[in-house]
Amino acid sequence: MAKRNTANVDEDLTENFQWRDYARLSHYLRPYAGRLAVVLGTILLGNIATILGPYLIKQAIDETIPHHNMPELWGISGLFLLTLIIAFACLRYRIWAITEIGQNLLRDMRTDIFTHLQELPFSYFDSRPHGKILIRVVNYINTLSDLLSNGLINLISDLISLIVTLIFMLVINWRLTLWSLLLVPVLAVWTYAIQVQQRKAYRDLSNKQSNLNAYIHESIAGIKVTQGFAQEPNAIGTFDAVADENRTSWMHAVKIQFLLWPGVQMISPLTTALIYFVGLQHVGVAVSTGTLIAFLGYINNFWNPVINIGNFYNSLITATAYLERIFETLDEKPEVQDLPGAFALPPIHGDVQFHDVSFKYASDEPEILHHINFHAEPGETIALVGPTGAGKSTIINLLSRFYNVTSGQLLIDGVDINRVTIASLRSQMGVMLQDTFIFSGTIMDNIRYGRLDATEAEVIAAAKVARADDFIKTLKDGYNTVVQERGVSLSAGQRQLIAFARTLLADPKILILDEAAAAIDTHTEQLLQAGLQELLRGRTSFIVAHRLSTIQRADKILVINHGEIVESGNHDSLMAHHGEYFQLYDAQLRMLQAL
Repeated sequence: MAKRNTANVDEDLTENFQWRDYARLSHYLRPYAGRLAVVLGTILLGNIATILGPYLIKQAIDETIPHHNMPELWGISGLFLLTLIIAFACLRYRIWAITEIGQNLLRDMRTDIFTHLQELPFSYFDSRPHGKILIRVVNYINTLSDLLSNGLINLISDLISLIVTLIFMLVINWRLTLWSLLLVPVLAVWTYAIQVQQRKAYRDLSNKQSNLNAYIHESIAGIKVTQGFAQEPNAIGTFDAVADENRTSWMHAVKIQFLLWPGVQMISPLTTALIYFVGLQHVGVAVSTGTLIAFLGYINNFWNPVINIGNFYNSLITATAYLERIFETLDEKPEVQDLPGAFALPPIHGDVQFHDVSFKYASDEPEILHHINFHAEPGETIALVGPTGAGKSTIINLLSRFYNVTSGQLLIDGVDINRVTIASLRSQMGVMLQDTFIFSGTIMDNIRYGRLDATEAEVIAAAKVARADDFIKTLKDGYNTVVQERGVSLSAGQRQLIAFARTLLADPKILILDEAAAAIDTHTEQLLQAGLQELLRGRTSFIVAHRLSTIQRADKILVINHGEIVESGNHDSLMAHHGEYFQLYDAQLRMLQAL
């Protein structure tokens, strides 16, 4: 059997789920309090109408029929028919209203978790397979559909029905009522004995479902690598192993779940048999025929809600495993967030200063950056070069405030960026990464993503400057050409040119290019240079590049190594210095000449 993918391992919850956490669901019910009040009133009316039925039958058998009172019998029959109509109308309205409220609840919860995901740091997504995140937003919330819609309201309906029925039973004959409740403790013990194992089983199932979803997502994303190395049999073998674990876990969970069902279902007929025995044998209680028949009707009205409540409790235990994962995601705290008293950053000029900045990802980890100091004047182009892992991308991540500095200050126009709101900071920046992302939609929409209110003329103008217009016009539908997720129908260079146009359209005051030209071939790079100069003009720009030919015109080049600035200057001064930059440039030049 193929080796299990180590990325798809079971996740441990950070803390155990508490029953009081179900109170958090009330947050989603509050906006619909008015509608819920109407639904509850309808439920109460319907329950009273339903419960009046056995009482009317008792009255007819014990009083009306023995006295041959036909007018009264017709009146009782008409009233009985009216209770059926009212009960049906209330049930119909309840089903419609609850379904609508339930779907609204699911929409609100899904919106909350998706919105929260937008605020979480890169590290959250880097440390989890995307399939595991996706299953929480889609599958787990879909699983809660019945619980949050029919389940909660039906629970209230069943409780109301239970209470009203019990009151009627006590009024008619309290001794017979006590006999009817004799088996309730048995059900309680049976339920308690099962629920602990059931919760463990469904927690394990949620892990296996998450693993399966993560592996499918990963396999689809990496299908080119799989086929390129002819590893389809290995991928299928791994999938079979993960799918088999999911099936085994599912069957185990269902096996435990259905241990509760027979116990609940057996209680009602056993109670009915007990009432027959007590009523007919007059065991400590004397009842009329009408009372006995009415009680048999009330037994159904009593135990049906009890069975429903038992099934709801069963679903509740099942849903707990999914709620744990959902609340765990919602409770994930963003590493970077607005501090108390944060204010909006005013329109900036682009003066950037790193003052003795150090950084490490965690308190028990070594520093990535050590005492970084440099100053970028407005409009300057700063290039960051150095070996892989030297700390170049970390510097620009701090500038974008994807992470907070560990010590020191990072100032923009003299303002510490920790004091301003994240949205006001990033809205004045443009970031281009090596791994350019293209959304599903038209090329026009993808470029306009940089500024949603841009006109078509502005989009085309930006594409021309970025040298994307030439290839876009050759496409069948031009700017209206539809591309799929990640722009798979486009070359890497074409995707990068679209990203350049998108960034240019945003007109940021601070521009960050992190290996942005890495995917562009030499010919395209030559075409882009003029457009790139237009892109950089009037903006403070930071360029991270391994291809040193792209940064010769930079105002200042910072050579980063082991988290420190080891050299600083322009291209000519650094080449004259014959230091690390000279060695890097010379090595690249000789490699190109060898080609």
